[in-house]
Amino acid sequence: MTNGETLVVRAAMKPIPTLASPLDCVDLVTKEKVKAAVERADSCAVPAAAVVAESAVAFVLADALLEKLGGDNLEEIQARYKKMLREQADF
Repeated sequence: MTNGETLVVRAAMKPIPTLASPLDCVDLVTKEKVKAAVERADSCAVPAAAVVAESAVAFVLADALLEKLGGDNLEEIQARYKKMLREQADF
């Protein structure tokens, strides 16, 4: 719910879990038992998380707009939005 002011979203995410000790694996070429490499993958998660969060917020806002205005197509939604703005200006 908003009052019409600028919408500010704050978000947090936990780090992607990584193991400190490598897991047992198999080399696909030699078929020998080996240990998997230990890598930190979470250094690249924040940019991807920002895209996902932005998309999620856009989806929620679009859903709220459709709940408020209704409509089956973009032209109908735009017409209802313009009508709502005119009615608010007359108020």
